[in-house]
Amino acid sequence: MRRALRALRAVWQARPDGRGAAMPLAAGALASLGQAPTGLWFLAFPALAWIILAVARAGGGLSAFWTGWLSGIGYFAVSLHWIVFPFFVDPLRHGWMSPFALVLMAAGLGLFWAAAAALSQRLPRPALGFAALWAGAEVLRGHVLTGFPWVLVGHIWTDSPAGQVYSLLGSYGVTVATLIAAALPAAMGRWSAVVLVPLALGAAGWTAQRLALPEPPLREAVVRLVQPNAEQYLKWAPDWAERHFRRLLDLTAGDLRLDPAYDLPARVDLVVWPETSVPYRVEPGEAIARAIAAAGRGAPVAAGIQRIEGDRGWNALAVFGAGGMVTASYDKHHLVPFGEYVPYGDLMYDLFGLRAFAAQVGAGYSAGAGPRVMDLGPRLGRVLPLICYEVVFPQDIARAPERADWMLQITNDAWFGPWAGPHQHFAQARLRAIEQGLPLVRVANTGISAVIDARGRVTGPPAPGAQEGQAPHLLALGQAGVIDAPLPGVLPPTPYVRWGETPTAILLLLGLGAGLVRRRGFASA
Repeated sequence: MRRALRALRAVWQARPDGRGAAMPLAAGALASLGQAPTGLWFLAFPALAWIILAVARAGGGLSAFWTGWLSGIGYFAVSLHWIVFPFFVDPLRHGWMSPFALVLMAAGLGLFWAAAAALSQRLPRPALGFAALWAGAEVLRGHVLTGFPWVLVGHIWTDSPAGQVYSLLGSYGVTVATLIAAALPAAMGRWSAVVLVPLALGAAGWTAQRLALPEPPLREAVVRLVQPNAEQYLKWAPDWAERHFRRLLDLTAGDLRLDPAYDLPARVDLVVWPETSVPYRVEPGEAIARAIAAAGRGAPVAAGIQRIEGDRGWNALAVFGAGGMVTASYDKHHLVPFGEYVPYGDLMYDLFGLRAFAAQVGAGYSAGAGPRVMDLGPRLGRVLPLICYEVVFPQDIARAPERADWMLQITNDAWFGPWAGPHQHFAQARLRAIEQGLPLVRVANTGISAVIDARGRVTGPPAPGAQEGQAPHLLALGQAGVIDAPLPGVLPPTPYVRWGETPTAILLLLGLGAGLVRRRGFASA
């Protein structure tokens, strides 16, 4: 205990002064601007390079620790500022917690960067070593304690000229490649351009050729996306719940809005409602289920519900067919810790009888069995359902039992208001489409809802004879409405689908190996 206290005291005494702290904080904040909705990758990449150089020149583990930690705090405090919004859904009760949540989140995630920075000082070439360790820490935070791969460093390229590179390496692999590339100026000095320029041209060339590939044929199926725009603080109020439910029914039963330029049958094949959109307990074949099915006018309705059996509940998607019967369903399996369940809550119930945190007695959602692919028939094909932030976990999609024809994400981003959170969530949905080479239909409660093609483009494939600049298949934040659109076609499995995370592991090992070997002719960092 005394040794731990002495170590903490030494860390505190090594903290930088005001100016020394301001620079890494500012660099981290600047790097965060590469994330959605700003997408300023051309500012983020130099900021990452500066952080690596500053750590490489720190001259000691404690100084490097503070540089890495402060950079991480600046990065996560700015990019995850939206985390405070849920506390203002009920501000009188929870508003006071918001600053603590942001500070603790930023400081906690920043420790991943700090640990990598401190460890890098033990390597002969700390710049490349820190880049590899930092990248490994980013991969680690995508997995540890159920994982939080949000605003990965590699996400900065989503809207850049190199955006299709995710189909080659995936988000983790691009994160590793980005940080190793950002370390080259510190490790090689002016010679870094010899490597960086071909890398940039190669990534841009891969993107250009991938975007130039022939368009896969559209499926004949037409999907209706329904966005009710139910604000979170009103969603469960009895009067508003009924109003929002009727809005869902009315939008579902509305006339077809498919652009006539599409040479497709004038019919809707599937209607999709967002996550937990049904504000009532619903049982197959009963009145509410029959009302949902009737609104579809012959088309099945895939709706987010809370499925309940006994004392247990699941955050679920159910497909309602004729007579309100459920023809297919999926239970969310990757739950949000402390948001949808309390870790070890069931264990505490089994050991000590504590009911307040146990999912098995209704104090949180139970986890579903895992990823699954639903077969919705020959017109709609096989779909991989994803509920809310399940879309941010590429490792979960890789566990699906088979490759789907398209992905379906239902979500409720109303918790995060109009700030950056919904934009970042939407960007990651687009990134998954690029990685997998699969189209993705996204339906959100308050937005953003869209049809995304297999290259991550939100406009969807152009209709035959459509005018240039045709409106995209997208409903923005704060809108209520519907989109009627054909399902885009599927592309062949991408290199990332075939190789998985093997290139990520190879890049990590190469970067770490480079950090262990000192070469002549380049800068010593």
